[in-house]
Amino acid sequence: MSDWETVVGLEVHCELATATKLFCGCRNAFGDEPNTNVCPVCLGLPGSLPVLNRGAVELAVRLGLALGCRVEPSLFHRKNYFYPDMPKDYQVSQYDRPINVDGALELPDGTRVGIERAHLEEDTGKSTHVGGGGRIHEADHSLVDYNRAGVPLVEIVSRPDLRSAEQARAYVNELRAVLLATGASDARMEEGSLRVDANISVRPAGFSTFGTRCEVKNLNSTRSLGRAIDYEARRQIALLEAGEQVAQQTRHWDEADGRTHPLRSKEEAYDYRYFPEPDLVPLAPDDAWLGQVRAGLPPLPAERRRRLAEATGSVPAAVAVVVERGLDDLVLGALAAGGDGRRLVVHAEHDLAGGTGALDPEAFAALSRLEADGALTATQAKAVLAELVAGGGDPAAVAERLGFRALGGDELAGAVDAAIAANPDAWDRYLAGDAKVSGFFVGQVMRATRGQADGKAVTALLAQRAAATPG
Repeated sequence: MSDWETVVGLEVHCELATATKLFCGCRNAFGDEPNTNVCPVCLGLPGSLPVLNRGAVELAVRLGLALGCRVEPSLFHRKNYFYPDMPKDYQVSQYDRPINVDGALELPDGTRVGIERAHLEEDTGKSTHVGGGGRIHEADHSLVDYNRAGVPLVEIVSRPDLRSAEQARAYVNELRAVLLATGASDARMEEGSLRVDANISVRPAGFSTFGTRCEVKNLNSTRSLGRAIDYEARRQIALLEAGEQVAQQTRHWDEADGRTHPLRSKEEAYDYRYFPEPDLVPLAPDDAWLGQVRAGLPPLPAERRRRLAEATGSVPAAVAVVVERGLDDLVLGALAAGGDGRRLVVHAEHDLAGGTGALDPEAFAALSRLEADGALTATQAKAVLAELVAGGGDPAAVAERLGFRALGGDELAGAVDAAIAANPDAWDRYLAGDAKVSGFFVGQVMRATRGQADGKAVTALLAQRAAATPG
């Protein structure tokens, strides 16, 4: 596949976290008894009229601003198609005048993915196909639940800037973090409040023109997303290398067999016969209101990563993990209390995945100082941290109770020399350049000192002894 480049653009549909639906007062909730949160408006009954939900507009604008979009006057359209889960036989959406345009999302590795638009629309109902494999053509019968019909959605359309399954997963994870930070959505893929469609094409490496794309649906996890992209890219490459053409299609991802299957030929805009929704006026938020919404935005993940990296000097990968876990405020608080920034980030990345418990910033800072000053080894500091998480307390007192102390320089040097003398064959291999033997010696010294040696200090002493050994 190195002769080919994969090109991916994503369409992410996220349900907004409003109390009621987009155009009526029906409850917006997951898991209620089917067809109980419905009314004449969301059922599309004759004579019913929509009333726009201001809260949904505010959440859409918050998300657009968080993605760096321009918020513009917009217009609702009717997108016409027939399907059992669309009670009106059209969906109220936004076509050529969306509310949010021209933004970008910054991934943890620094990649910027363009956002073409993030527009408001209503969700459809949910069809359940009973019998067979759960697909409509295999079902004995189908059931429709209209509770979801009319729930407010924002559809976020990326530009085709993604080049791998890994990047696509990172994009969805980062977008989910933004949705949660802004409070726009609960972003639960397992409940369908975040759904992803992937537009996938391939082209020869180095080419600038795009290949024929296929849209893949039914991607309800980032794992499915990655598998679908990899499979579909391989499928298209195999066609092109066999001298065939890729047909523009909408395809279904089957998680069970790990393949995509054709659903229908890819629709174009004219297939939906868009026209302006006559029962809704144009949407034009004023500058003062937009300013209020902007002022209410919280710090976003990319901003938090930059702040933590600058404050601690830590590597981006570690910083990304800490921010993803929501531990950056704890680390910055401990840093302000005099902690060692890099050690704080290392512990937050590796030792606090299960939560912080009773740990407070002052104790976290004190622990990192003990480690930085050599009073505790990294292994000992990890054990003390576990005690602080479980029950709090003073790190020095906890270390004393556990019987921890770091070895002095002479004592550690003696333990290293004893290990070398006891293992001459291993030492010869180390001198010959076998780097793996270093771990063996560290283990020997650790056992001899009952875990009180600092592994990095042992490694440094081994290097010193090797340098002083005659050729």
